[in-house]
Amino acid sequence: MKVLHVESGRHLYGGALQVLFLLRGLQGLVTEQVLVCPPDSAIRQRGGAYADRVHAVPMRGDGDLLLIPRLRRVLRTEQPDLVHLHSRRGADVLGGIAARLAGIPVIVSRRVDNPEPRWQVAVKYRLHSHVVTISEAIRQVLLAAGLPSEKVTCVPSAVDSELYRPQAEYAWFRQTFALSRDERTVGMVAQFIPRKGHRVLLEAIPQVLRRHPQTRFLLFGQGPRQSAIRRSAERQGWAQRVVFAGCRDDLPRILPCLDLLVHPAFLEGLGVSLLQAAACGLPVVASRVGGIPEVVRPGENGELVAPGDAEQLAVAINRLLADRELAARYGQAGRERVLRSFSIRAMAEGNAAVYARVLGRTRALPSHPGLA
Repeated sequence: MKVLHVESGRHLYGGALQVLFLLRGLQGLVTEQVLVCPPDSAIRQRGGAYADRVHAVPMRGDGDLLLIPRLRRVLRTEQPDLVHLHSRRGADVLGGIAARLAGIPVIVSRRVDNPEPRWQVAVKYRLHSHVVTISEAIRQVLLAAGLPSEKVTCVPSAVDSELYRPQAEYAWFRQTFALSRDERTVGMVAQFIPRKGHRVLLEAIPQVLRRHPQTRFLLFGQGPRQSAIRRSAERQGWAQRVVFAGCRDDLPRILPCLDLLVHPAFLEGLGVSLLQAAACGLPVVASRVGGIPEVVRPGENGELVAPGDAEQLAVAINRLLADRELAARYGQAGRERVLRSFSIRAMAEGNAAVYARVLGRTRALPSHPGLA
C-alpha cells in the first residue's frame, strides 16, 4: 500500500507534528509513504526521516486554485494507492478535488470541533472517501451535521511518551526562567488566538495570586493575540508574574518542571499540549469543551471547568497548588492514561485500518486499547 500525505502547515506543532508521528508509526504497516508539504515548512526536513520521498509544493490557502494542478502532477508521478489529506487550510477541499480528478481514493483528517453547516458538510465531504477525526467529540459534530456514521472514524491523536516523560531538571528550569526556589509555576501551551482562552486565564490570575502570591504563569506559543494579552497583563500589574516564553523547542524538558498545565479553551478538537503535559506527569486544568474530556478525566488526572468561567478556573488551580499529593496523583494517572490510549502505535494502527477498509482490503491489524 502506497500512501501520499498532504500537510500544509509550516510549523511543527499541532497537526503537522501529528503527521510526523503518523509517518513514523506507519513504517512497517504500509509499504511506501510520500509526503507533500510547503517548501518553507518545518516538516519538510523532519519528514524525510520517515517518508520515502518528500515533494515541496507551494500551498497558499483556500484561494490557491493552482494547488490542484500542482498536486495532480505529483499524483501522476507517484501514482499512490491512497491520498491522506491532513490540513484544513487549502488542502482539504483543493486536495480532495485533485485526488478525485486523478481517480484516487482520498481520506481527510479533521482536527477541529467547530460546527459546519449541513449543506457544507454534504458538499465538501463528498470529495472524500472517508473522514478521520482526532476525537469522538469531533466525530459527533460531523454526525450531527449529517455525515453518515459509516464514513467517519475516530482515531485519537498521539504523543511521543518517550520524549515527553516525567524527568524534571528543576535547577536548569529555575535558572532558565529566573525563578526562585519557592515559586510555583502554572503553564499554558497554545497559539495566541481567541479560542484558546488566554483572557480567561488573565481574569483568573488575581484570585490565584491572593492565595498563592509566589505563582508565576508561563505562556508558551505565538500568534496574533500575543501583543494584546501582554498589554493586558502589564496594565493589570502582572508583568513580573506572567512570562511570555514564545515558541520553544525544549518543551519536553520544560513541562515536567511545571506544577500544572492550564488550557481554558473555548473550542478544542483534542488538545495536543494536554497529551504532552499528561505524558510528563502533570495535572491539567482545562475547559469542558470538544475532545478535552477524552483526555482529562475529572478526579482522575485533572479538573474540568466551564469554558469562559474564570472563577472556576482559579478555584481549580488553587486546589492543585495547595494539594501537592492530589497533584502528584493526578499526574501519575495522566501518564498512565497516555501510555494506555494515546500512543503513536495506536494512532498509526487506527489510520492503517481505515486505509485498508477504504481500499477494500482485509488486512489483520493488531488491536490496541487506545482504539477501543
